[in-house]
Amino acid sequence: MANLGRLITAMVTPFDERGDIDYRQAKRLAQALFESGSEGVVVSGTTGESPTLSKEEKLRLFAEVKSAVGQGVVAGTGSYNTRESIELTKGAEKAGADAILLVVPYYNRPTQDGLFQHFKVIAENTSLPCILYNVPGRTVTNLSAETVSRLSQIENIVGVKEASGNLEQITKIISDSRKDFLVYSGNDGDTLPILALGGYGVISVASHLVGSRIKTMMEKFLNGHPAEAAQIHRNLLPLVNALFVVANPIPIKYALNHVGFAVGKPRLPLLEPDEKTKALIGTTLKAYSIDIPSKYLS
Repeated sequence: MANLGRLITAMVTPFDERGDIDYRQAKRLAQALFESGSEGVVVSGTTGESPTLSKEEKLRLFAEVKSAVGQGVVAGTGSYNTRESIELTKGAEKAGADAILLVVPYYNRPTQDGLFQHFKVIAENTSLPCILYNVPGRTVTNLSAETVSRLSQIENIVGVKEASGNLEQITKIISDSRKDFLVYSGNDGDTLPILALGGYGVISVASHLVGSRIKTMMEKFLNGHPAEAAQIHRNLLPLVNALFVVANPIPIKYALNHVGFAVGKPRLPLLEPDEKTKALIGTTLKAYSIDIPSKYLS
């Protein structure tokens, strides 16, 4: 199994002026993230606008980012179609991905047993570590703690990205799952509370901008300095809130462009933020120094 780090960034997908993937910028962004605290990147997840990417674009993106960073590439291969998820997962493995992220199927609303079978059969068709992704605010369907615990008994299902915001459910997952099962926060604002419950780390959006501070926050907590970790957590919350004032990844793409790392506009049906939202994000950013090394900024 890959050595998955505690701080993984859910990476945006840069587009050029024509709306095509800018693979050069994607590689530079991945490198910049690793240099500012990230230990892995999710490629073609929700933040990467996966619904708008073709299979061919995804496979090339996995390979290009892998060539740039060498390790820590988590490929977003889940969808609401089990067969297509298996096919994309196999392609990601051939492209060099180190792990895969499997979102709960959206729109078709499977039962808990359907979810169990969906994830089980994908895991059976790859040798890669699999991370489940529960985000009921987007998928409608919640992956229950009981189903996660069952799935944790499958050897290469190694963790879950939990973005339900339900700390009681997350507590149950940590208590009832396999002992080495990794529970990642899927919401930046929940990272410290989930660590306090026994969680492992975070799959983050804010780490595009403040990765080093998020990493420091986790290290402070894990090394027995909870008050210092809490201070960092409180300091980062206004930025986290600004980055989710409208649907992700609209704010983070605007923020990256604003600080000097060009990632282009989102693809339709997403649009750039309106002027009020731009002003809020811009004002919030003034209170923070950016952890991206200056050599990557224009």
